[in-house]
Amino acid sequence: MNRRNFIQTTGLSAAGISLAGTGMANSILTSKAVKRPICAFTKCLQFLTFDEMGEVLAQLGFDGADMPVRPGGQVEPAEVKPGLPLAVKTLQKYGMEIPMIVTAITDPADPISITTLQVAADSGIKYYRTGWLKYNESKTIRQNLDEHRKTIEKLAELNEKLGIHGDYQNHSGASVGSPVWDLYELMKNVNPEYMGVQYDIRHAVAEGVFSWKLGMKRIAPWITTIDIKDSVFEKNVKGEWKTKNVFLGEGMVNFDEFLKEYASLKVEAPISIHYEYDLGGAELGKKETTMNPMKIYEMMKKDLNWFREAMTRHKIGF
Repeated sequence: MNRRNFIQTTGLSAAGISLAGTGMANSILTSKAVKRPICAFTKCLQFLTFDEMGEVLAQLGFDGADMPVRPGGQVEPAEVKPGLPLAVKTLQKYGMEIPMIVTAITDPADPISITTLQVAADSGIKYYRTGWLKYNESKTIRQNLDEHRKTIEKLAELNEKLGIHGDYQNHSGASVGSPVWDLYELMKNVNPEYMGVQYDIRHAVAEGVFSWKLGMKRIAPWITTIDIKDSVFEKNVKGEWKTKNVFLGEGMVNFDEFLKEYASLKVEAPISIHYEYDLGGAELGKKETTMNPMKIYEMMKKDLNWFREAMTRHKIGF
């Protein structure tokens, strides 16, 4: 597909996301040096090639990509040696960096995991998200946390050796780290320079609607990267209360309070906006989507603009 046909097919022009002149805009060709690059978690763009994704992200106004490098992701761990450097070089053509990746890594002794982190570090990627740890119900909470703390400490040692930073994401549910207070127990002995937390405000609020701020304060020294999304509680057809992902500012997250806390940390690291509401299957990482790509890009642009305006309002520099 040539460039003109790609733009027409994906709806970039129709969405008001047009190129300047007859060639690439200079801003696309030049990488941006920013303190807090705002990235798109590109799980929702796995129906695009690296070239197509680079152009889309540049035209939408992102600073870079937070790319899945895990089974089923844009780069499979088994193909990381050729795949990840290619992704980095391709996106750089459009002024897009890959400062952070999402992995399924939980075993610091796994050869594929070590290779993945080495390739990422060699490619200039500074941050990665780990996989999630699970509770063994045959053991006590304390026993579980003591065991998983050793894993986190070994990952920190590996990160220091390879020159990369790892982050564990808090995620609602029943896994380790769903209660944010778990993360203090995991991180309290590690150097925040090599291992920390990818703080997800949407999941923190889902698990602690009124107490999330206490949890955030507790783990503040280890918060490095952050995930941005929003949700509400609603009943499904079975009458069960579930979370539903919504546009930023339309859900339960009090972004004004969150950004006040975030600003106080003075963290200068990449930010990842996640798109987990209905995108015709793209939100699930599917290679085909039933939604017109133009609509997907419009929704992504809406959340990006909203969050940039919120950061500007709170005087948080990019």
